[in-house]
Amino acid sequence: MHIETRIDDLSSPAIQALVAEHLAGMHSHSPPGHVHALALDSLRQPGVAFWSAWCGQDLCGCGALKELDSPSGEIKSMRTRPAFLRKGVGQAILDEILRTARDRKYGRLYLETGTGPAFTAAHSLYLRNGFDWCGPFGNYAATDFNVFMEKVL
Repeated sequence: MHIETRIDDLSSPAIQALVAEHLAGMHSHSPPGHVHALALDSLRQPGVAFWSAWCGQDLCGCGALKELDSPSGEIKSMRTRPAFLRKGVGQAILDEILRTARDRKYGRLYLETGTGPAFTAAHSLYLRNGFDWCGPFGNYAATDFNVFMEKVL
């Protein structure tokens, strides 16, 4: 299956629905106050690049890269639609994010994600791509409901 990733301005109803689906999923698997996913307005901020992933005409996933400071970035809003799970969509988006982070000359790439069975596949994807567990970064606080990862680029 060919997956095309492209920079997206978040203006289409399909993309907006996918971001809403992502937020709903995060809220369904995390307690109140423990979801750090970005809503549409935050994804449109300067310093955030957003990609959509397509299989032909089908929107199959998304992901974003947020600049933390000049030497580092954070992965945000990684989501694969259920019909496309385990078909390489997450890897394609992550490849684009990693490529962009290297082009920006970031030294490190971070992420915060949830815990529990709903997040196991994401943890595996990041570990396969050279991410390691780390402590909190930025303004995050460690809880029983989140974990942190980093990759030295």
